[in-house]
Amino acid sequence: MAFELPPLPFPKNALEPHMSAETLEFHHGKHHATYVKTLNELIKGTPLERQSLEEIIRSTHNDKSKTKVFNNAAQVWNHTFFWNCLKPQGGGSPRGEVARAIDAAFGDIDKFKSEFKTAAVDQFGSGWAWLVSDSGRLKITHTGNAVDPPAEKGTALLTCDVWEHAYYLDYQNRRPDFVKAFLEHLVNWEFVANNMSRQHGTAAA
Repeated sequence: MAFELPPLPFPKNALEPHMSAETLEFHHGKHHATYVKTLNELIKGTPLERQSLEEIIRSTHNDKSKTKVFNNAAQVWNHTFFWNCLKPQGGGSPRGEVARAIDAAFGDIDKFKSEFKTAAVDQFGSGWAWLVSDSGRLKITHTGNAVDPPAEKGTALLTCDVWEHAYYLDYQNRRPDFVKAFLEHLVNWEFVANNMSRQHGTAAA
């Protein structure tokens, strides 16, 4: 079956003023949609057509003959994951298991935000900042272009898209302001908690 563009989990204007409806119209309706369309065209009639998105990502990563397939598959996954990392009136501080894990890994939520912002801002060119779980311990990382945790057999908990199309209409070249708005007003901590729970096989605290 062909992959489909998933709907946004909120109305296009729900994240204003921190992320505009215009940005989401282009980002989701143009960029994400093009990745889906291109991926379907690339895998049609090949064995990859029968694989899941994650399987395609893992099987094409570092295969130079399938770079275009990898880039589009990973970007489909990354964007779908990113939309779920966002929510209206989000941000702030997490609770329960997520709060305890962040305190254990980084000291406190403010130190986490500082390190995450540095990773996002310091990513040279296009890419992503990630909060991942590595053997149960939280780590912050950043990746270039389409590379993501599934490609590297990691478990993603949270991401921030720092490709320019994610923020340029709203923030121009001010990536630090965008990342700050993401952390303070947009993060969906319930989604992070659900990701942790799925990894551990437990209910969110």
